[in-house]
Amino acid sequence: MNLRSPLDHLNVFKVTTRERWDIGTPLALFGLSLFGLFFIYSAQLSAHETILFRQFWFKQLIFLGLGAGLYVTVSLIDYRFWLSVAHWFYAASLVTLVLVLTPGVGKEIYGSQRWIDLGFFHYQPSETAKIAVLLIVASILIRNPIGTVMQSLGVLGKLALAVGVPMLLTLVQPDLKSAIVLPPMVFSMLYVSKLSSRFFAGALGAFLLIIGIVAWDTARYAHYIESNGLSYAKEHWGKYEPHSWLPYVHDYQRNRILSFINPDKIDPMGISWNQRQSLISVGSGGVAGKGWRQGTQAQLGYLPRSVAHNDFIFSVIAEEKGFLGSITVLGLFGIVLFNGIRIAGLARDRLGTLLALGVTVLFAVHVFVNIAMTIGLVPITGIPLPFISYGGSFVLSCCLLQGLVQSVYRFRKDFT
Repeated sequence: MNLRSPLDHLNVFKVTTRERWDIGTPLALFGLSLFGLFFIYSAQLSAHETILFRQFWFKQLIFLGLGAGLYVTVSLIDYRFWLSVAHWFYAASLVTLVLVLTPGVGKEIYGSQRWIDLGFFHYQPSETAKIAVLLIVASILIRNPIGTVMQSLGVLGKLALAVGVPMLLTLVQPDLKSAIVLPPMVFSMLYVSKLSSRFFAGALGAFLLIIGIVAWDTARYAHYIESNGLSYAKEHWGKYEPHSWLPYVHDYQRNRILSFINPDKIDPMGISWNQRQSLISVGSGGVAGKGWRQGTQAQLGYLPRSVAHNDFIFSVIAEEKGFLGSITVLGLFGIVLFNGIRIAGLARDRLGTLLALGVTVLFAVHVFVNIAMTIGLVPITGIPLPFISYGGSFVLSCCLLQGLVQSVYRFRKDFT
């Protein structure tokens, strides 16, 4: 692999007559986007409003159109350009993360202050933060040597600060789902940077320790519920009884974990309702499904309309298009992820490898956790499905990230 400095021969718009597009990925993304449009429409069919611009599928179409333009624009820019603006992009992202927590600026929806109301749409700064963390981690790893123990510790210190600050600001909102997707992306980028295996062994130990602490804290809360009942615990836990010392693990998140472990005991008609209805949706789809717009779970409101078109959109697809529709979606994601890894291997320098791999791992986490959540393999986290779940900020961030990967492919060689 060519290890030249990524700033050498920087050319933002480099034109050539040769074929330089990875066609497979945009075609797969187009297919996923179509799935999203059709099934967002189906999930909200019985709740459509008379004003066209208030229909979710139409909003999604607008954002996909804007995202397509963003994808092409970023693809045409040499990815090495982003190294020169990484710190500015990161600083701007931190500003928006602080602004969203500012009273009167951030908009609170369902108990979380994650959005800034721009009038025409609600901007979610945590989506920009994912891109900022990707760029700043790549910048730190490129600009700082990893050789001696002291050098490695210095780099890890910088990374801990660079990643920790946006994660903390995201957790305060609270937005756990956007925070938990960052560590796998960062660790994958560290892995290809040939950091010492001792670090990953230590990180695994720290991860297991954190899991143990969360499990102990959840067990303590479960005992409190068992002794006093869930409704009493909701009202008094943390007010009149000792609260958890895990400041950013909220009680509703503990309830989700407990309902996943023991759904029959922890509020079966409340916390675990969405997941139960999702399992019914997926299980009732059969091989070919009930047909588009013929699914009963979303149409009759058993799968709540507030989540059917975003977090649980895969459940709607599985019910209406069955196993064949589900495997088609997985196949399209497989193309995107496989091409991402392939492009990381074809990259002209280490920066290209870091960017392509980081984006691919980020998407892989989103796909795995979202689908695993809908079929009951992991607790509900609210992680959306790329290009399929409804969401303006999320769609635009996905398009920008995939545009970076396409740019790595397009500028993988020096062309004359």
